[in-house]
Amino acid sequence: MKEKKSFLTFISENTFIHILLSILLGFLVGAVFLAIMGLSVGAAYGRLINSVTSLKGFTYVVVYGVPYIVAGLSVAFSFKTGVFNIGAEGQFVVGAMGAVVTSLLLPSLPKFLLVPLCFLAAMAVGAFWGILVALLKTKRGINEVLSMIMFNWIAFYLSNYIAGLPGIKNEGSAEATKNIAENASLLFSKDYIKSAGVAPTFNWGFIIAILITLLVWMIIEKTTLGYELKAVGANKYAAEYGGINVNRSIMTALGISGAMAGLAGALLVMGMGQRISIFSSQEGYGFAGIVVALIGCSNPFGVFVAGLFYGALIYGGSKLNLVGAPTQLINVIVGTVVFFISISTIFRYVRYLKRDPAKAKSGKEGAKA
Repeated sequence: MKEKKSFLTFISENTFIHILLSILLGFLVGAVFLAIMGLSVGAAYGRLINSVTSLKGFTYVVVYGVPYIVAGLSVAFSFKTGVFNIGAEGQFVVGAMGAVVTSLLLPSLPKFLLVPLCFLAAMAVGAFWGILVALLKTKRGINEVLSMIMFNWIAFYLSNYIAGLPGIKNEGSAEATKNIAENASLLFSKDYIKSAGVAPTFNWGFIIAILITLLVWMIIEKTTLGYELKAVGANKYAAEYGGINVNRSIMTALGISGAMAGLAGALLVMGMGQRISIFSSQEGYGFAGIVVALIGCSNPFGVFVAGLFYGALIYGGSKLNLVGAPTQLINVIVGTVVFFISISTIFRYVRYLKRDPAKAKSGKEGAKA
């Protein structure tokens, strides 16, 4: 007789339902905070929805979402090999700076050459940043999480140093680099933006994000490389026994992951920012990529939708102050969503204990021994 599943078991086994429920709980917690502050939940959430459902609002969502999509794909790709790429933030920063410097050094190149060259430069430095960590892990056994955190700060201060160099720094009073060369911009023409009524920063980055999503899916699901990376992520010892070079797979995964994080930085600066400010704190796009990867369950198409969702929250959240609600409410919602997504592992562990308590007991005894 088939055993009837409990509610918790059903939620833990159905990923889509679990993600959807986590999002609903996130908005519920946000509503509780609004009520405690004496603010109208309907007015705040109504403003949030209205700001992203108009044509201009939706194009803003797309513009905001593109860097999150590609950064999320970067993190999701590394997850497949069992490597937690918390260094996407640093890879994002050096990638953005690589694109800016390339455009400023070669401003006279035609657009069809300069744009791909900026992309390649951003991906190259991002990949380099990721491979450095992989080398430390595979050659010296240094924990990748610790080294990635350190490399994030190195990227932060390196970017500020480069942004202040003569020829790179803005000649005005702004503490930022010069604007990128016009031929390196991904923005649509002003005439099109005006006639279509879209966001003034609407750009070609959305098309690139779609292509990268399809490419990542093909690599993971349709290639030998993808099979090897997933095998290493599932069980590196079994993969090594099967003849897969685990260290090479980790280096490859972090190199590709770093390249995508660098590309995300280039898409931001070439599509929306047009220059890099001297940072006073971490930008957070790489860290947001971790959130997007979690919400998207590390599935390329899920990450794509999650990136748009995150972009909608960030853009819509910036309009909450118009109804007197704090913009920090979005951080509460996102944090709650991530919390409930993360505890799915607890559900799975409880289910494991219920199914085979003997194994759980033997595991504990083995740990004590």
